[in-house]
Amino acid sequence: MDFKDNTKPIYLQLADRLCDSIVSGEYGDDCRLPSVREFAATVEVNANTVMRTYDYLQQSGVIYNKRGIGYFVVEGASKIIRSNRLDSFMNEELPELFERMKLLGISPEELSDRYAQYCTRHKKTNDNNK
Repeated sequence: MDFKDNTKPIYLQLADRLCDSIVSGEYGDDCRLPSVREFAATVEVNANTVMRTYDYLQQSGVIYNKRGIGYFVVEGASKIIRSNRLDSFMNEELPELFERMKLLGISPEELSDRYAQYCTRHKKTNDNNK
């Protein structure tokens, strides 16, 4: 796995990857995750890093551990992840975007137009993939 964000610890990048897999449905409710060693081998990191990822996700309420069996996805984890990401977006990323827009003189109308264009292109891409 390529770790592109040099400002974010690897264990958090792995957590994001697992959360993406949960939200996309790759790992559903009560689905068993790969073992720490399996996942570490797959992403080519130390098992301690994966253990830290799993601990973080467990503390976040996204996965749980069945002793001796492994880690599993919590029922409703996708909703939890989406809610956490929405909070983060609204409280951290959006204010930064608004500040940049203000500095660059981008109006809300310009942003709205660009977003509508993006949605139109994205819809066409999704329709072509069906």
